[in-house]
Amino acid sequence: MTEEKLVEEGSARSLNFLEEIINESIDRGEKRIQTRFPPEPNGYLHIGHAKSICLNFGLAKKYGGKCNLRFDDTNPVKEDVEYVNSIKEDINWLGFQWAEEHYASDYFDQLYDWAIELIKNGKAYVDDQSQEEIRLSRGTVTEPGKESPWRNRSVEENLDLFQRMKAGEFPDGSKVLRAKIDMAHPNMLMRDPIMYRILHTEHHRTGNKWCIYPMYDYAHGQSDSIERITHSICTLEFDVHRPLYDWFIQELGIYPSHQYEFARLNLTYTVMSKRKLLQLVQQGVVMGWDDPRMPTIGALRRKGYTPASVRAFAEKVGVAKRDNVIDLSLLEFCVREDLNKTSERRMAVLNPLKVVITNYEEGKKELFRAVNNPEDETAGTREVPFSRELYIERDDFMENPPKKYFRLQPGGEVRLRYSYLIRCEEVVKDAAGEIVELRCTYDPMSGGGSSSDGRKVKGVIHWVSAADAVEAEVRLFDHLFTKEDPNNVEADKSFLDYLNPDSMVKVTGYLEPSLGGAKPGDRFQFERVGYFCCDKDSKSGHPVFNRTVTLKDSWAKMNK
Repeated sequence: MTEEKLVEEGSARSLNFLEEIINESIDRGEKRIQTRFPPEPNGYLHIGHAKSICLNFGLAKKYGGKCNLRFDDTNPVKEDVEYVNSIKEDINWLGFQWAEEHYASDYFDQLYDWAIELIKNGKAYVDDQSQEEIRLSRGTVTEPGKESPWRNRSVEENLDLFQRMKAGEFPDGSKVLRAKIDMAHPNMLMRDPIMYRILHTEHHRTGNKWCIYPMYDYAHGQSDSIERITHSICTLEFDVHRPLYDWFIQELGIYPSHQYEFARLNLTYTVMSKRKLLQLVQQGVVMGWDDPRMPTIGALRRKGYTPASVRAFAEKVGVAKRDNVIDLSLLEFCVREDLNKTSERRMAVLNPLKVVITNYEEGKKELFRAVNNPEDETAGTREVPFSRELYIERDDFMENPPKKYFRLQPGGEVRLRYSYLIRCEEVVKDAAGEIVELRCTYDPMSGGGSSSDGRKVKGVIHWVSAADAVEAEVRLFDHLFTKEDPNNVEADKSFLDYLNPDSMVKVTGYLEPSLGGAKPGDRFQFERVGYFCCDKDSKSGHPVFNRTVTLKDSWAKMNK
């Protein structure tokens, strides 16, 4: 499905298939809608999780229901309270608040009791095989698996062994508890899946109370059932897990939560795999999990994205039943649209060329009024200092311009934004022939947009006063990868072989003085340049700005 089609569907607000399912549930008499967002606290959330957050919380809100936050903390080896806190921060930043906060570890006692019940009913057994032996005995999609030699242990022996597993009598990996289903089942996940494994590891919430931990497939559906989740919404890769989800609930005779799957989000020039993202961080390819080139929510926040823009992106992408790859430019389109309405304008020169106005009095300074945001009258105005020596963008001057070039050229005139008309009288070069300075004259009667003789010019360029400019580090970000799909690489290559060497370019920018007081997180449009956000690395006397997105909108042009 093309991005254009997705946007059309989102704009029309036609029901997606999950909304249709919920409507059918309501028609059947379901009076309560309850969803949940169940992240594992083993890493930082990314844009794909943002889509899931918007979906789960959004559906609950639309139907007057509730959405819980539940941490799937069943693997203490990889989980940490740091991730718990970051996940909460990300959800709040996106503008959502959960109804109840839960953890799978809240239900460890109940899950254990239910495992005992399954053993007593002959539906679970303790297996002494190693993980590798279990893997080899599962069979293939065309061949049935082989039953474990321990599969037919008595109920009494299984109860005794499982209780001793809980008591810590056995080492890691020596035994597991498996569901007793069907080793010839066409769905390989139904071939006696593992329910519990032994892990003598301290848990971030339960400490050392437990040394056996439930597997995701055993804990997830029962946790949903305990919370009476009506619509358990997962990404598409979990569709093969649904029969097992239903099997446990049916065998235990508990509240019948049901799972529904939607397509996960994939973006061009991006990797979403936690393993790959961790590799980028550990190998120092990026500055950390919140590096603005990463797809994490923290990275988007640091780069200058707004919560509204991320929510708008999730809405435009919509909900599909099959995986698709969304062009990264759609995400940029969403933030550009929001920032255009909300960000104040400032002038900044990133590739400076000095201009000296020869007929302007030395030492003189004027203040001109500049509009903060033409899209928002309430944003007001600010004062911008003007002096004899200025910086303009080097790209705004050409010594030998083509036809219809309306910026500054020898003998040509342009208007300096908010101030005077100037004419280029002389080009100064160094010994190597490089242009180092322009000497210009100004029309003293043209200040503030008027001209003494009614002359009009087509070119308007931005500038900063050299004496008043704030020097800043400006980081220009681009795609982290040169390949549109870095997940699909040649057999002899790694995704790391497609890193973009120019994904972050640092330049020294000269900014109007009002930007000297910017705080981390403040967003601006640098006029005629792009949208930028003040970075957390900023220090007194050394501001740092990240480019959020350019002014150029490639996605809108592609989808006209």
